[in-house]
Amino acid sequence: MCGIAGLSGEIKQPITEMLKNVLVHRGPDDSGSFEAPEHHIQLFHQRLAILDITTAGHQPMLSPDGTLALVYNGEIYNFRALRKELEQLGYQFQSQSDTEVVLTAYRAWGVDFLAKLNGIFAFALFDKNRKSILLARDQMGVKPLYYARSGGNLAFCSEIKGLIQLMPDLRELDQQALRGYFSFIYCPGPGTPFKAVRKLEPGTAMWVRDGEIETSWRFFRLPSLDPSDNNMTSREAIDGTNHFLRQAVQRQMMADVPVGAFLSGGVDSTGIVAFAREQAPDMRCFTIRTRDGRDEGETDDLPFAQMAADHLDVPLDIIDVDADQIPRDIEKMIWHLDEPIPDPASLNTLYISELARKNGIKVLLSGTGGDDLFSGYRRHHALAISQHLNRLPPALRGGLVKMLQLMPARGGMARRRDKLAHILGQSEQNGLPAYFLWGMKDDVDKLFLTPAEAPAEAEMQQFLSQADSSATALQQMLALEQRYFLADHNLTYADKMGMAASVEIRVPFLDLDLVQFAARIPDRFKIRGRQSKWVLKQALKNDIPLQILTRPKTGFGVPIRRWMKNELKEFMSDTLSYDAVKRRGLFDPEFVQRLMTENNSGSRDAAYTLFSLLSFEIWCQKFLDRSV
Repeated sequence: MCGIAGLSGEIKQPITEMLKNVLVHRGPDDSGSFEAPEHHIQLFHQRLAILDITTAGHQPMLSPDGTLALVYNGEIYNFRALRKELEQLGYQFQSQSDTEVVLTAYRAWGVDFLAKLNGIFAFALFDKNRKSILLARDQMGVKPLYYARSGGNLAFCSEIKGLIQLMPDLRELDQQALRGYFSFIYCPGPGTPFKAVRKLEPGTAMWVRDGEIETSWRFFRLPSLDPSDNNMTSREAIDGTNHFLRQAVQRQMMADVPVGAFLSGGVDSTGIVAFAREQAPDMRCFTIRTRDGRDEGETDDLPFAQMAADHLDVPLDIIDVDADQIPRDIEKMIWHLDEPIPDPASLNTLYISELARKNGIKVLLSGTGGDDLFSGYRRHHALAISQHLNRLPPALRGGLVKMLQLMPARGGMARRRDKLAHILGQSEQNGLPAYFLWGMKDDVDKLFLTPAEAPAEAEMQQFLSQADSSATALQQMLALEQRYFLADHNLTYADKMGMAASVEIRVPFLDLDLVQFAARIPDRFKIRGRQSKWVLKQALKNDIPLQILTRPKTGFGVPIRRWMKNELKEFMSDTLSYDAVKRRGLFDPEFVQRLMTENNSGSRDAAYTLFSLLSFEIWCQKFLDRSV
């Protein structure tokens, strides 16, 4: 796990000193650089040593003949199998690192080697013979890679703040991406808050030469259900899920440093720890205790985490979180996130990563991805309900929408009521992206001073238009989960918060073999009646307590609704004052003040919209108003 960066184009000064301090948290163990002035190339690397922690794993890594140079961030979990295959072809190795396997695999197979990689990665590989750089990002988007073009140059980096160091003129905002941000609490797709800064999409590669993109292509697409898979039996689904998850965890335990795990007491994290302890019986686990409780409708994780730890006989470290530290830590969170993701779960990830690192843990296993593969979110049940309602005559459905809008509700229930009403008012395909909304369209439209260029859902609708036409609504929704909510939200903040503490976060649920198998499981084994993740729970029923299998679904969050009305109220009022919003020049200050008033009175659930505004304003102060 590392930080990488580079430049293709006119070289005015070495990039090493420009980037070292900005990226050091991603790799405090070592750093290195490579220059090929005659080809207008610079590469930079910060190393967090996980595999082969000797100097043999130093990067940039060069091929024996000096024609290739690689900077690489991530882990290849099948690297030993690939190494054996390469050795049989006659290649020799000087280290025990997966970095050398990546370099050698390109020597052997060219760009076709990308399809052989099972892991998490973002890398830049300079090929002297082609005079070009190959950029690539892993299939599920676990590791980030940003790039930007300016003045005939192309720069890339693991973090946006590094790009700003290389290209200070990138700070024009992208209004469309920002509408996506306020609608979904993240920027869906390749866009970022900066118009010139793009994400290399998951499973995508590109060749770059002399500051230009020569070509780009997808080497991976999310798998879809084959009609023959509908014949899968429940036993095949259960046994396969157990096998592939256990295999994924075993693969991802590889490290030359200690490995720990998140343990929330949910099905996903508990299942991962259950399989991981088969190799490391004393692995340390980490969880959160929120001192002032949860928001209404949310259950406390700690009793379940303690139950899981006791059942599995693993040590559990607990970190206490309270509101007093939040205003200070929000600013730290936003700086590390690069993109202003207003999800307080990011802070929990940061706190656990910091505690793990203090205890000598460099690698943490996470349960991220279980809900996205096996249907664990409330919106998956809501989809089934709305599909029944969508069969009603339009007039009757319209009447139902009006009734929903008149129903009294407070807090999170009010937001869910408004979302359901919005979904029922649209066509079925257009309605799928609406399940992911946190900010309602009317509110987002009122918030901005300028009209929208396109709907915030346009990126997701374009994705659906290219999807398999035979896919069920649930399969299409899970594809949206994996491409957007997972890659652009959960995985983004997991990477940034882990790396803020110099900790690598691994996600066994996103092992490619497991992803491929989960796509083959019919809907009826993912949701059965009112039970979500049925097949996963059946696969784990002999390994984790029944109380955990049957516990209510809860998020990895904090009581943000109460904090916005109490502990964060003054901080929010100061940061989002009428004058401050007016000076920013993007939003209607009258509407922002109304949101705060109505949220405080309880007549509107605007907590996440306000937290989005608060996070964005802090982001502007750090990334727009002054140099990073």
